[in-house]
Amino acid sequence: MKIPKVITAFLAVSTSFSVCAEEEVTDTVGVMLDEVNVTNVKQMSRLKNETEAATIIGRIELEQLGVSAIKGITGVVPNFYIPDYGSRMTSSIYVRGIGARMDQPSVGLNVDNVPYMNKDAYDFDVADIASVEMLRGPQSTLYGRNTMAGVINVTTLSPMRFQGWRISLEAASGTSIKASGGWYHKFNSNTGLSFVGAYGSRKGTFVNQYNGEKIDHERNLSGRLKFYHRMTDGIVLQNTASFGILRQGGYPYEFKDTGEISYNDTCFYKRFTFTDGLSLRLSCDNFSVTSITSVQHINDNMTLDQDFLPEDFFTLTQKKNETSLTEDLVISGNVGDKYRWLNGIFGFYKHLDMHAPVTFKDKGISELIEDHRNDANPLYPISWNERTFGLNSDFKVPVWGLSAYHESDFTLGDFTFSAALRIDYEHSSLDYRSFCETGYSIYQKDGLSYSFFRDVDIDIDDTGKLSQNFLTLLPKFSVSYSLPQNIGNIYVKISKGYKAGGFNTQMFSDVLQQRLMGIMGIGAQYGIDDIVSYKPEKSWNYEIGSHISVAGSLLEIDIAAFFIDCRDQQLTMFPNGTTTGRIMANAGKTHSFGGELSVRANLTDRLTLAGSYGYTNARFRKFSDGINNYKGNYLPYAPRNTLFLQGVWGVPTHNSILGNITFDLNMRGIGSIYWNEANTEFQNLYFLLGAGITLGTDTLNLQLWGKNLTDTKYYTFYFMSMGNEFLQRGRGPEIGATLRCCF
Repeated sequence: MKIPKVITAFLAVSTSFSVCAEEEVTDTVGVMLDEVNVTNVKQMSRLKNETEAATIIGRIELEQLGVSAIKGITGVVPNFYIPDYGSRMTSSIYVRGIGARMDQPSVGLNVDNVPYMNKDAYDFDVADIASVEMLRGPQSTLYGRNTMAGVINVTTLSPMRFQGWRISLEAASGTSIKASGGWYHKFNSNTGLSFVGAYGSRKGTFVNQYNGEKIDHERNLSGRLKFYHRMTDGIVLQNTASFGILRQGGYPYEFKDTGEISYNDTCFYKRFTFTDGLSLRLSCDNFSVTSITSVQHINDNMTLDQDFLPEDFFTLTQKKNETSLTEDLVISGNVGDKYRWLNGIFGFYKHLDMHAPVTFKDKGISELIEDHRNDANPLYPISWNERTFGLNSDFKVPVWGLSAYHESDFTLGDFTFSAALRIDYEHSSLDYRSFCETGYSIYQKDGLSYSFFRDVDIDIDDTGKLSQNFLTLLPKFSVSYSLPQNIGNIYVKISKGYKAGGFNTQMFSDVLQQRLMGIMGIGAQYGIDDIVSYKPEKSWNYEIGSHISVAGSLLEIDIAAFFIDCRDQQLTMFPNGTTTGRIMANAGKTHSFGGELSVRANLTDRLTLAGSYGYTNARFRKFSDGINNYKGNYLPYAPRNTLFLQGVWGVPTHNSILGNITFDLNMRGIGSIYWNEANTEFQNLYFLLGAGITLGTDTLNLQLWGKNLTDTKYYTFYFMSMGNEFLQRGRGPEIGATLRCCF
């Protein structure tokens, strides 16, 4: 799709929106009317004074960029990348070369105090976001599980900060619509309640050439209930409950040889989620106690045409039912203004039930089983008795953990010395059942013809239990120096990152397949103990950085340089001989180094310029898959560069009806990205131009916006299946309009 030059030029000098009348968050990590907020519970000072590489994005900036889900901040945050591919289940996040395509994430997510325990539930739209914080580098010492590359803290709007109705309506190309409505009410100075509902629908843009239908269609419905109550002057209670329902197609993978998306079996992803987070905070003169209790539930179904070809090879279904409980108790205080301390205890329990059958169909049976077997023994060929059968796998995966942590800050003059330590224990077990009931007939060669020899019935039913225990210490040390005239700080930090090991449940279909092939006297044998378990991932992060704010935030600069020494990094790979499964493997040793720069200049009350840049050089230092040595190669899927540039210009109309006009022009750059360990497939650096224009008042405004206006061609994903190569193309130009009103 080509955009007319007139429209491109018009949109290139546009965007923005006004603010509904409310008490704006100027410091998203400060105590906001004593509201309980996970983004300040574990931070003992303003985030800009901490020894962290952090990016804070407020509500206005998020709306300007059209961000409704965390993947929308890709590139805006330096060295932060979430590729948009597959479905909303595939929430792979990469920060500073660290990331995960499957199983446990490397970046944690908290939404209104609730720590999300499963990355399959990360990608969802959030209405009325107040702020997003992204802390880069290991956060394992204070935040624990799944935070070895960083943590994202999302805070939604509180009824104590805004009262009334907030309505948003959006329509965009691809026949996409979104609508949200929120009611916020403050009963008195101590109690508030809000309810937000949202709906989204998209007919899609990618077409399956097999049947001519669009496959990336989507519908979602969500709701959030938030309650705030100040029980006494020192006790505050907040509870947030939310649900989400998702139905989508997805997986628009094109066959590299033809450049076409064409497969015959349906692909879809369905998901239901429910979360509830209860925060209770007691504040006294010199200390505070905060309890954060959460329950989370996810029930989903991913079904794939796993060969992604217009042929009957095989399909995969993965149905999960998972419930998690967490408790985080944080006690913090100070002795004068020289010593601050924080203690915490965190516990969780997570239980997963999963059913994951792989169904072999006619061509899969013929080419992957019968031909393989008959080539090995042509004198006694076989023929399967049925043209479809299943390799079935059922799992129960209970995981629980307990940890305790402490942090102390000492201030001596302009220096602040900080030390923290966490002791973390985790137990994971796997109850499995792999079963298959099928059969085949053997024939014998008799001259030029074949005659029946005998039938072979296959009845495999394997059960077992595996378990792993993980115990580790996670230290962090830092020194910070306050710059003169209170303009910022310079810091040095050393911290350990950690992600526990786990089980490769997706490999059980391959184990079962090889077991079946073994009955026929061919094929390799996978040992369950060897191929199903993978080890923890560990890293040491060395970082130096600075936060600077000049002339009352006229100019804000954040800069950091880092080096990461990672051992046993967890990588998603395809093991030799497999046809259907993926495996999490541990790379021997990797190094990652780079830098980050963010600048924001408020040149006038009408003109703001902002930009960020991240560079990551992540390479294998020791890694071999048994056939190839990848030492010196770049790590796959993690971009080497991220770039974001933005200019926002506001023009008053001096008309009470028209309000203000705000123009926004922005650009994001991502790449290069290597797709495999051999570095033979890659995506070059690409740039996406966005723009918008907003016209309106504080209570009613209209935003016209565009994304990828230059129609940049790029890919977001690459993989291989059965020796075939597949890609997913990035989205083309999108143009839309968003209407917002408050009353």
